[in-house]
Amino acid sequence: MGISTITHRNALKIDGADIDDNQNNTSHIVFILNGFYSLGEWRPLLSVPFLLMFLMSLLSNSILLYLIISKRTLHSPMIILIGLMAVVDLCLPIVIVPKMLLGFLFNWDGISLAGCLAQMFCIHFVGSFQSTLLVWMALDRYFAICRPLYYHKYMDISNFLKFVIIPVIRNALLIITMVCRAGALTFCRKNVMDHCFCEHMALVQLACGDISVNNLIGLVSAFLIPTADVIFAAVSYIFIFASVFKTGRSNFKAVNTCITHIIVMTVALIFALIAFMSYRIKNNFSSNSRHFVSTMYLLFPSFVNPVIYGVRTKEIRQQLLMFMCVKTSPVS
Repeated sequence: MGISTITHRNALKIDGADIDDNQNNTSHIVFILNGFYSLGEWRPLLSVPFLLMFLMSLLSNSILLYLIISKRTLHSPMIILIGLMAVVDLCLPIVIVPKMLLGFLFNWDGISLAGCLAQMFCIHFVGSFQSTLLVWMALDRYFAICRPLYYHKYMDISNFLKFVIIPVIRNALLIITMVCRAGALTFCRKNVMDHCFCEHMALVQLACGDISVNNLIGLVSAFLIPTADVIFAAVSYIFIFASVFKTGRSNFKAVNTCITHIIVMTVALIFALIAFMSYRIKNNFSSNSRHFVSTMYLLFPSFVNPVIYGVRTKEIRQQLLMFMCVKTSPVS
């Protein structure tokens, strides 16, 4: 049968381009991830930077989580949000990088449809919380700067859960719908996926039926999750900066944290939009460029967030210095 032939070929590490695009009308249940395949013999070298990023992300986020969990002085709402960001930044590389490294080093590029859908769900569901967490951080700064008298009332854990539950339900419903619709498609033409991991449109484009509904769900998800989150966060920061300019220079130190959030949010959004639109509009993007942007959109924040939030947050920086047994000289 066609499926068993594909599986056998993949076990023998045969180039995905050699696989016949028309193997009966049976829907494929095994796919080949051939991201960066055009690099040829240079492809295994990609394992070096990705492995280093993976290890640094695991180490830095693990240390950050340990400090936040073990030190009661770090149990403030803002730092708890940073801890949640560290959880997200731990999960995404674990979902993506090990499979990529096996492909780069040993040409183990095969993945089952079930495994692909599971990876897709984890990538999009966990990844959706990156923008959502930035919204929660903007909300925290809004109450801290614009409504300080109400900060402890609204940012108390029991009350803050009210702000959390709606975005969580929104993310879950949209991502589950997107993944279920992708799993219901028939893949009878081709099983070679032009990507390093199972991204939604990379899989959907292999279907032999109508994918307009899937494309619409992807567009709606992109608008209702990252776009809506960015708009909400931007509005919050407008109110924050307006409040700071009205009250004078005393709050500019607090705004320093907001600037960090804006930088992270802007970089992540640029990568996300480039990766998202590269599948939907005509462009001169090479496949390697698209793979790089998509990968950086997910992995770059996991790599830099612990440094940004750990170093720029005074309380975390102090605990980190104590953790590393670094004695600072007394201020004269």
